[in-house]
Amino acid sequence: MKTVTLGRTGITVCKNGFGALPVQRVSAEYAGRLLRKAYDAGVNFFDTARSYTDSEEKMGLALSDVREKIFIATKTPSTTVEGFWRDLETSLRLLKTDYIDIYQFHNPSFCPKPGDGTGLYEAMQEAKAQGKIRFIGITNHRPHVAEEAVESGLYDTLQFPFCYLASDRDVALVNRCKEQNMGFISMKGLSGGLITNSAAAYAWQDQFDNALPIWGVQRERELDEFLSYIDNPPSMDDPKIKAVIEKDRRELVGNFCRSCGYCLPCPAGINIPQCARMSQLIRRSPSAGWLTEESQKMMLNIENCLDCGHCKSKCPYGLDTPNLLKANLADYRDILSGKAAV
Repeated sequence: MKTVTLGRTGITVCKNGFGALPVQRVSAEYAGRLLRKAYDAGVNFFDTARSYTDSEEKMGLALSDVREKIFIATKTPSTTVEGFWRDLETSLRLLKTDYIDIYQFHNPSFCPKPGDGTGLYEAMQEAKAQGKIRFIGITNHRPHVAEEAVESGLYDTLQFPFCYLASDRDVALVNRCKEQNMGFISMKGLSGGLITNSAAAYAWQDQFDNALPIWGVQRERELDEFLSYIDNPPSMDDPKIKAVIEKDRRELVGNFCRSCGYCLPCPAGINIPQCARMSQLIRRSPSAGWLTEESQKMMLNIENCLDCGHCKSKCPYGLDTPNLLKANLADYRDILSGKAAV
């Protein structure tokens, strides 16, 4: 079994991590079967978040009896100290544990630091002193915040979007984590559903010995694919794998919104980070939440796009954001009309 060590944490786990965001979409019984099957096959790193509705609860129900044999990472989106403690206590209760291995700030718009006036990092330090968390982590979609976190030396791990659609800047970030002895957790290894060849996704990740991919799983057949790679890992030496990646990079690089927020504010009031990813979000998390009257209003606001080019000029990844928004709106309309399934 291939393993990866998360930098100075010393946490060494199976190269396949379990991303529990999608288990929101399935029943507790089915989620439990997935989580337990992954554990029985050797997966021992499980990532969830307070924001993932009932994901933590499902994980607690399925894995609390093997708590000492696994590593759990969860997250708080709170921007206040009060919210931080409330989230932490809720997570501990739902996960049926008295400690979190890696507790992460969930995609903050800035890099929390001691003395910044928010008290957030100090709360992390206090939680660690109390033994409620073991290591301090941060997740982000914004390259500049992620880079600042790495250089700060304050964080034990970074979770960041990383897949074979990555830019040179993304690769440099992963390599810098290795230099800093900081754990790196790869989220969106399938680019939110844009990548459909899991073998190619795994093989590409395997080139980075410090990267731990967490695969979002909601179907048993998806889990079976990744579990099969434990004993028979795909390799970049396979010309078919290389061909898939080259083809996908040509066709998909322009469609991968990382929700970094550089494009905001939009002059037309469009929620670009949400709308530009809707085709993926509605298929990878509970779809009902994206079909509400409020969500429909949000998506239909794309019709008010001014074609001013502001978002496109601000995107650090060079996306053709206006056309990406229009494509997501067209797909969303098809979903509403029943022409496309979710």
